[in-house]
Amino acid sequence: MLLAQISDLHIKQPGVLAYRRVDTAAYLARCVDALNALVPRPDAVLITGDLVDQGDPQQYAHLKTLLAPLDLPYFLMVGNHDERDALRAAFPEHEELQGGGEFVQYALDLGPLRVIALDSLVPGKSGGMLCDARLAWLGEQLDAARGKPVVVALHHPPFACGIGHMDEIRLDPAASDKLAALIARHPNVERVLCGHVHRSMFVRFGGTIASAIPAPAHQVALDLREDAPSVFVMEPPAYALHRYDPATGIVTHHAYVDAADGPYPFYDDDGLID
Repeated sequence: MLLAQISDLHIKQPGVLAYRRVDTAAYLARCVDALNALVPRPDAVLITGDLVDQGDPQQYAHLKTLLAPLDLPYFLMVGNHDERDALRAAFPEHEELQGGGEFVQYALDLGPLRVIALDSLVPGKSGGMLCDARLAWLGEQLDAARGKPVVVALHHPPFACGIGHMDEIRLDPAASDKLAALIARHPNVERVLCGHVHRSMFVRFGGTIASAIPAPAHQVALDLREDAPSVFVMEPPAYALHRYDPATGIVTHHAYVDAADGPYPFYDDDGLID
């Protein structure tokens, strides 16, 4: 089982640049091409929030056009830049988006994996929250999935990363503690997947591993100061591949969208090249 993850697309209206500098649509188009070219092909793509930049219906329409060439099943989640009703209206054929009541959250089987997608959005706020209702729903889903390998996904990381301005808008710490306690009661949770910080991160959490990934466009600058300025850098765009095998669990590879020089052989007819 191979699950691709992309996050933090920040799509604007056609022709509009994010922060007057970043053509996020062009970056997403390149990412779609890279995912389509993968061998072996992923079984699905999980997109962990900040799909668009202001939750605008025109932005969701543009996102849908950009994702149309993706020749893989994909599943959408909300981040702090998203708007639930506009997302649902733009993707009515995505049944998983429609049935969560107030929240855009769902659970589904992807091969042997049970994927549980959480809604950590607080409308009008950059930080995230899991209220008691959302945590209760997660508890029910985890209880129903006992014995299966589970992935729990949400947009906001439930941990501090050390980048001060991002830690100010992480998942609410009290909600993070409740989430960790809930996850710890279910040792079949293979991974907690996040986005939001536009960087690759791994940490022990609730007895499992929580990870976040870079974005397919701009990245948050790596500055581990509490007073780090809120700035971005144009580091290489990237995504994640989560490979599940019953013998090993999930092994995560972070890959770059753009092709690198190579490949070059280690060996020729005479053995190791030296």
